[in-house]
Amino acid sequence: MSESPGLEAIVAPFIDDLPADRTLWVGLSGGLDSCVLLALAADACRRRGRKLRVIHVHHGLQPAADDFARHSRALCREQGVALKVVRVNVDLAGKGLEAAARAARYQAFMDIMEPGDHLWLAQHADDQAETFWLAALRRSGVMGLAGMPTRRQQQGRVIVRPLLSVGRLALEKEAARRRLAWIEDPSNQDLSLDRNFLRHRLVPSLLERWPDALQALSASARHAGEAVSLLEEYAQEDLDRLGGDPARLPLNGLLALSRPRQRWLLGWCLRCLDLATPPGTRLDEIMSQCRARRDAEVRIHWSGGEARCWRGTLYLLADSRTTPVSLPEMPWWSGREVVVAGRTLALVAPPGQARCLLTLRARQGGERIRLEGRGRRDVKRLLQEAAVPPWQRCHIVLLWRADECVAVLDAASGAWIAVAQGWTAIP
Repeated sequence: MSESPGLEAIVAPFIDDLPADRTLWVGLSGGLDSCVLLALAADACRRRGRKLRVIHVHHGLQPAADDFARHSRALCREQGVALKVVRVNVDLAGKGLEAAARAARYQAFMDIMEPGDHLWLAQHADDQAETFWLAALRRSGVMGLAGMPTRRQQQGRVIVRPLLSVGRLALEKEAARRRLAWIEDPSNQDLSLDRNFLRHRLVPSLLERWPDALQALSASARHAGEAVSLLEEYAQEDLDRLGGDPARLPLNGLLALSRPRQRWLLGWCLRCLDLATPPGTRLDEIMSQCRARRDAEVRIHWSGGEARCWRGTLYLLADSRTTPVSLPEMPWWSGREVVVAGRTLALVAPPGQARCLLTLRARQGGERIRLEGRGRRDVKRLLQEAAVPPWQRCHIVLLWRADECVAVLDAASGAWIAVAQGWTAIP
């Protein structure tokens, strides 16, 4: 474990990874770990001229929550950095308290940060060792045993844990050296929480027998993380061979892989898409259902995502993709551009019709459109030809001039499916 005099050197490379035009955020709870991290980040940002902001998430789950917020404000005033306190509602539906609070916290981070910004979190080597042990007790695979990654991306934001190689004792020494004050979270004494039971009841006995146990467990997590990185490289190679689109996997290629490679590829694709990973039983169900007959209606749903099979392809998507697009009764049309679902799309009318009025309607069924060289065609047939999956057809909208359909549009992607004879759509 690193000693306090080296902490500045430990965080320096992470500052160097931050693009000059992006903001560094520090997640500040008010406890020892995050207070030390903020002090280190503030020094590093001042030396390198980087923009630093701090976020404190107020969960409102205990009486001490207001004390944490007050302490965070005072600490940020001392450091001369801007603080954003975000109050969240913790939704316990289908989750334990810890998982629900974590989900609310990360959503707050994503909401306040801009794409490309970095977020520093203060988990340290002792936390990593505890995470490894808990994962093993939960029968986790190598992904769980790898614990917390030093760096990962979520929704275009970069989450970094610069202190994963540093033990709590080193942080305490650094706090003493800097004369930092912090608040102890009363919930850390709640032995009904697995991590607290492990920390207070089991770790002391473990350290009595093996003084370097936390270092050893943290190192094992690091080795598991290296294995995960290697497996993800293989998964990316498999994805490239299957077309490179993590949202659409051809079943023939997927099923040609071994079962373990299928699991890793699906997990990798879900992470690429920022979709929640389903429970292991759902992941097995996806792979089993992929072998169903090709005309079967296959849909496997889990919290935060779903998988569907159609026309020999496995689709991985978020729930929101099946929500019908919200349409105004009348779009504004300039004679060249049309605004649909917040997208500005180019559409050019035939000569002499630049000032005609367009209306926008959701697809009802039975519509037809006259195409250049093909005559009048059923819109349903055009959607089949364009391989638009059935569950995405709720996004299909039609543009009309009086009682004539002049264009068919996938509003979710902004792609033109078809335009009428004489009209021109510009991608």
